[in-house]
Amino acid sequence: MEDQEKRKYERAKKRIKEIKGFYSHLTVYLIINTLLILFRIGLFQNGIFGMRDPSWSLFITPFFWGIGLAFHGLYVFQYKFGFFRNWEERKIKEYMEKEEEEIKRNNRWS
Repeated sequence: MEDQEKRKYERAKKRIKEIKGFYSHLTVYLIINTLLILFRIGLFQNGIFGMRDPSWSLFITPFFWGIGLAFHGLYVFQYKFGFFRNWEERKIKEYMEKEEEEIKRNNRWS
């Protein structure tokens, strides 16, 4: 029984570590991309009234980094999305059934 409690504790600890990692990633994303955008539009160089018109290249880094951040979030919070949980359970059952069929097929010829 103690072993089961220890495993539960370790899983919970791992989940907390993953959540903290995601929020750290989100914080760095927001800070770095805000500074990049501000520097690129010239807010710090030309003042607020000397801004240039932003171009599409201004948003390349936040866009692609945001995609990575979204995948990180999906990985960390997958247990909150029923689709991912149900998909995982369906796949586990599917592989178990395939393995069972394979064992039956091999035993039939033995």
